[in-house]
Amino acid sequence: MIPRLKDKIALVTGGGSGIGRATCLRMAEEGASVVVTDMNEAGGHETVAQITASGGAAWFDRLDVADEAGWQGLIAAIRARHGRLDILVNNAGILIMKPMLETSLDEWERIFAVNARGVFLGCKTAAPVMIAAGGGAIINISSIYGLIAPAGATAYEATKGAVRLFTKGVAAELAAHNIRVNSVHPGVVDTGMTEAFLRDAAVTDRLLGPTLIRRPAQARELANAILFLASDEASYMTGSELVVDGGYTSQ
Repeated sequence: MIPRLKDKIALVTGGGSGIGRATCLRMAEEGASVVVTDMNEAGGHETVAQITASGGAAWFDRLDVADEAGWQGLIAAIRARHGRLDILVNNAGILIMKPMLETSLDEWERIFAVNARGVFLGCKTAAPVMIAAGGGAIINISSIYGLIAPAGATAYEATKGAVRLFTKGVAAELAAHNIRVNSVHPGVVDTGMTEAFLRDAAVTDRLLGPTLIRRPAQARELANAILFLASDEASYMTGSELVVDGGYTSQ
């Protein structure tokens, strides 16, 4: 069987842990050369080490997704090294679980810088490379909190809602260039970001809420969904929302 991403060049932000690492590993398994980025250099290098130990191809670049110059330098490096970019996964994000009245302006601006500005900069800087190559696929990681808005995470919900609609707008703008742009909406996922919440069974049960599959998702389950959107199997999908939430939003 031919690997689904054979000879593709994929860039994954936040690839040093969690969903990002799992996505890097799955894409490498399917034949992609993976550019791993993260602020966490140790985690990013560990992801690369895992890929290369299994015979895959990957390299690491430290990236603050909120920094435009950093994005420009990374895309220039990808151009020089590979000549093109086929897949972008805007995965990097931070989580602030606070009610609006307890959220500081600094926290509001920081979470928007990473979760929303980072996605904008990724799409803006990567799109010209994809256009030059004749097309590509962009996957932006939102959340079920980009679809619904329970109390207690207002700033996070605002950023993920922004990612959802931004994705649709970019899909409309880039369709003529053969670039598909979709969003993924995870429910509760067992990663380093949620580890502190999931240590307590009662808290886990509360976070799962109406989830029909009564457990958190594993990062690889999200990576499989992202892989699908990146592959030609999703060739007729753009501007779509792929919800991977164990049935949370079905109720």
